[in-house]
Formats: sequence, C-alpha cells, structure tokens
Amino acid sequence: MVASVKTFKRNGILRSITTTLSNDIPVTIVFVQHRTKKREWLAILSTDVTLEAEEIIRLYGIRWDIETFFKCTKSLLQLGKEFQGRSFDMLISHTTIVFARYIILSWQHRQHGDARTLGGLFLAMCDELAELDWVVALTQLLEILNGVVEKANKRVAKFIKCQLSQWMAALPNYIKAYLPISICES
Repeated sequence: MVASVKTFKRNGILRSITTTLSNDIPVTIVFVQHRTKKREWLAILSTDVTLEAEEIIRLYGIRWDIETFFKCTKSLLQLGKEFQGRSFDMLISHTTIVFARYIILSWQHRQHGDARTLGGLFLAMCDELAELDWVVALTQLLEILNGVVEKANKRVAKFIKCQLSQWMAALPNYIKAYLPISICES
C-alpha cells in the first residue's frame, strides 16, 4: 500500500515513495537518476520514514564510502588473506597496517586531483578558518615575538631570533610569500 509519492526535479531525485512492506514495516524508497547514464536509476530503501529524500541519499553516500573502503581493504590490500595469525594482537596489528596502507593510498589519490574532501569536517574547518585570516595571525605573532626580543636580555633575544629564523626557513614557500621575512633577520 503506497502512503505517499513525491516527485522531484532537482539533485537527480526522480521520486520518493513511502509505503509499508508485507510484514508491516514502513519504508521510504528514493529513486535517483544515474549521473552520466540518464536512462538508468538507483532505488535506495530506508526504514527511517522521517528522513527527507536528500538526507537518505546523503547517508547512503556515506555508507557507500564505507563499503568501498572494506572492499578495497579486503580485495586489493589483502585484509584477511595476506596474514594468517590466530593471536588477537597479531590480527589487530595486521588490520592496523592494512588500514594505514589505505590511508596513505587515499591521501596520495587526493593529492593528485581528487576533488572530494572530508565532508562535514572539511566544511566546519573552512568556516572556522574563514573567520581567522592566517596571514594576519602569523604577522601578529611575529610582531609579538619581536616585542619580546626587544625587551629580553641579549642571550634570550639571540635564542629567540635563532629559533624564529630556523622556523621561517622551514616554512613552505607559499607561506613565506605572505610574511614579512625581514622580521626574522638577525
């Protein structure tokens, strides 16, 4: 028995149907159009009928990333096949090594053009960083350290200048371009 049908014209959502299965479990089924093959679609079923169609799709995307992770670790990175230990500590160690491999491979993939980010964590960090202009913050920090150098005795001032020079030398060039390098000269 179909309780409600919603038709959408955005985000590739074709329809959303809320119904009850034969065992009296209420479900929502969201039909989503394939991104590149417009004639193909995917049906996503959710037992939480309070969720909107967009939220069901978002949660499915997260779950799909987890499924991809496990498939990759089991088939490509040999989780469960590469090592045949029976000790709990050995299993934990092996799983940790396989997951570390996955993290490194994912990081390399993202460094070479993957536009995906860390989802909500990324957006939260972007909002937080937008409030703080890091160039202004670093400049203010350098000004504070220069004030300390002017008021400190010669030995402490020399130590601070030396440490600051080493720190500035280790900074990436894209950060150095924004900072007044003359502040760190001895």
